[in-house]
Amino acid sequence: MTTRTDSSSARPARSARTDHHPLGARTWTAVILVGLVGQLAWVIENMYLNVFVYDTISTDPAVLAVMVATSAVAATVATLVVGAWSDRLGRRRELVAAGYVAWGAVTAAFGLVGAPDAASEAAPTVIAAVVAIIALDCIMSFIGSGANDAAFAAWVTDSTVPANRGRVDGWLATMPLVAMLLVFGLLDPMTQDGQWGAFFALVGGVTAATGIASWFLVRDRGVAPRRSGVWRSVVDGLRPATVRREPALFLTLAIWCVIGVSSQVFIPFVLIYLRYSLQLENSAIVLGIVLVLASVLSIVGGRIMDRVGKERYLLPVVAIFATGLVAMWFARDFAWVIVAATLMMAGMMSSIAAVSAMTRDQTPADRAGGVQGARMIMAVMLPMVIGPAIGAAIISGAAHTYVELGREQPVPGAEIFPVAAAVLVLVPVLAMLRRRVLGEAGGRA
Repeated sequence: MTTRTDSSSARPARSARTDHHPLGARTWTAVILVGLVGQLAWVIENMYLNVFVYDTISTDPAVLAVMVATSAVAATVATLVVGAWSDRLGRRRELVAAGYVAWGAVTAAFGLVGAPDAASEAAPTVIAAVVAIIALDCIMSFIGSGANDAAFAAWVTDSTVPANRGRVDGWLATMPLVAMLLVFGLLDPMTQDGQWGAFFALVGGVTAATGIASWFLVRDRGVAPRRSGVWRSVVDGLRPATVRREPALFLTLAIWCVIGVSSQVFIPFVLIYLRYSLQLENSAIVLGIVLVLASVLSIVGGRIMDRVGKERYLLPVVAIFATGLVAMWFARDFAWVIVAATLMMAGMMSSIAAVSAMTRDQTPADRAGGVQGARMIMAVMLPMVIGPAIGAAIISGAAHTYVELGREQPVPGAEIFPVAAAVLVLVPVLAMLRRRVLGEAGGRA
């Protein structure tokens, strides 16, 4: 199996398809619409579901960490199986369309989980509510990851080439930010008023409608079906021999893993931090400004990435990410939180865009679906298991609280941000190893 090389380090090895390959209007529409709505659903799962649990079920940070970790395992299993299945079929459209419809239905079902009575705090009703929400979260993550992280991500790889992936992944990297902006700007008042049922139903309906639209927008790219069975493909994608055969790919995924762990140290808790720890007035305005600025910077960065090369682009944006995290440790007022959070979010999304495009460049043409499983393990499951556990441990150790209705409640403190920055120290080490592997491969060629 031939390993593709990163465009910034070995241009002669790239396919002849990469010279000029503009994407059509239908493809761009599918990338933006399906990508954005998928991220809307993930915002609900990754951030607002945590707030829902914190507000209505349990304030224990360990509950949030367990919920994030179990959903990550479910998402990874789905991506492994559905990604290999899509390679076996040679088609992605049916899996994207049907998956989004089912994803929307399960998202709407979150509104049916009743909050335990306040007087029953430590009673079996609380445990039952926690178990129910974790189980439903796992189902939602399984369906959503099969549709988005496996089928849709593989379709994007099928539909792009190294010369345009910086732009495409630059746009895709902004989708979580735009999704957060839409949710914060349009739907956050519903959560503030406790209208959780309507909140989940609205997002679920939009997700299901996008599944129907994707049937008409997504066009399969004529990828030849793989003859090997689904389970064989799943196992083969995780074998040590595959790692040795594709060292640059797995080093790229290792870089993504480190960036992901850093992100997950603070992401599950950041909305709670802003709302309850900093107690900023007009926090929705702060978030809106930050997300708009970070989205614009990420889109512009995608064009710069295509010009300078992904590898040269990566370390500077990781440094910006780390700088923003450290700045968040000190930021307390309105203006400084905007500055620090903009650096943090723009750096984070630009880092993810770079490593995502680098991963696509290293993906073998016949295994775009199968590689999504390895990506989910390295870029999603491990970060979502390790990162929140680190964040929860830091929060519990710091023991910050606030008083509401005469009761003390634990809240995240600013310590989560410098810890997240410290994790990023591993990125330059892995980038150097990756560069060496690519250099040796070029030398052999």
